[in-house]
Amino acid sequence: MKKGKIVTAIITLFIALFAVLIAWTVIRKKPQDGGGAQGAGGGQTSQTSQNRQGAGEQGGQGRQGAGEQGGQARQGAGEQGGQARQGANEQSGQARQGAGGGQSGGQGAGAQSGAQSGAQSGAQSGQARQGAARNATVVQVYKVESGTIENSVVINGDVLARNQVAIYPTVGGKLVESRIGIGDRAGIGNVVAMVDPSRPGEIYSLSPVISTISGTVLQAPYSIGDTVSAQSALFVVGDLSVLRVETFVPERFVSSIRLGLGAAVSLEALPGETFPAEIDEVNPVLDPASRTLRIRLRFVNRTGSGAADPRIKAGMFATISLVTRTRADVPVIPRTSVINTYGSWIAFIIDENNIAHRRTLELGIENERFFEVINGISLGERVVTAGQNFLTDGDPVRVVD
Repeated sequence: MKKGKIVTAIITLFIALFAVLIAWTVIRKKPQDGGGAQGAGGGQTSQTSQNRQGAGEQGGQGRQGAGEQGGQARQGAGEQGGQARQGANEQSGQARQGAGGGQSGGQGAGAQSGAQSGAQSGAQSGQARQGAARNATVVQVYKVESGTIENSVVINGDVLARNQVAIYPTVGGKLVESRIGIGDRAGIGNVVAMVDPSRPGEIYSLSPVISTISGTVLQAPYSIGDTVSAQSALFVVGDLSVLRVETFVPERFVSSIRLGLGAAVSLEALPGETFPAEIDEVNPVLDPASRTLRIRLRFVNRTGSGAADPRIKAGMFATISLVTRTRADVPVIPRTSVINTYGSWIAFIIDENNIAHRRTLELGIENERFFEVINGISLGERVVTAGQNFLTDGDPVRVVD
């Protein structure tokens, strides 16, 4: 009986010590749990509650074990107490480390989010600018200025001597003597050939051929021994001191033709050079077969005479540009800048923001290179000369030289 009381007292003592140990462990964990709560927030509070619940359950189990075996209860209480303290310390350190990692992660996430947002924004902005530049049409422009424009007609002609005369014999017969040749000079009244009018059984004296003009022999189609008639042109003599250009003007330009009208003559034999000339002779009627008007022009040198450049030869092929109208101090634009759409003339001008604007034009006289602008474009504006076929009103452009 006495022995049973001793055992009961010992068990009661160990239970009391175990309860004190549990209480001391709980009291010691409270400050640590608070620090962990400051670092980790509400997540550590839940862990502390679970620890307290586990400690209660373990205490109940310990009390039950103590009732069964005192020695096992004491050992279990010691081991559990040590494990509880170690677990509390580890959980507190993990909580503080998790809190620090959470803060660092928050800062890293913020930095990463800002970097990604800035990169995406910059990339989108760059893509927008690149798309805008890619969509801009490349054009060339011309700044509209005032100038002088001449309306001209370009036709072909031939260089001729001013006076060109064919020399005929007075009788038919055999050409027995020729005293001049091509390039020789003949004087008026000079004997240039002899013709024998004799027939079989009849002998006649030789008949002289006399030049009716002074000039240079241009043609001599017959040779000695040829039989000629009174209609055979033995020589063609011309005055090469004054040359003329003969051409034929189409009917639609006849109304602009008048004596003294200026022109520019270019020759294939003298490329890159032009020679001033003016209309000197106008046929009063048109050729009914070709519907053209024959005109002749004389060369005009610095002295105002009709003497031509000595390099110009009769028979050369000439290109004549007749100036029919002239306008001075008017806005002019290149022909390449104008588009004809359904009978209307349009062009595109470029503003200071490099935006294209369509304009409908009223044009005046023209030549091979320019148009006179009567209405639609002002001086100083930039008109598109290349690339306008791909434009519509309001399109962005990129101007290149």
